[in-house]
Amino acid sequence: MKYTKEQLVDALCAEWDWLCHDDFDPETDPSPEEFRESMEKLTAEQLIEETWTDEEFTLDEYMERYG
Repeated sequence: MKYTKEQLVDALCAEWDWLCHDDFDPETDPSPEEFRESMEKLTAEQLIEETWTDEEFTLDEYMERYG
């Protein structure tokens, strides 16, 4: 695999931070720590699935943006 599990977790957390930056709702959104903890429990394959990447928006592009 080209990316480590830690790199994938970091990128997913960066994306989550970007998405929630202006719209964070403490009633429904996990804290940054809770989100990271939930991502750390996943396998590398599951983390890749969480990126929602495909042939049009590749994992490399995702990692360039958030990694």
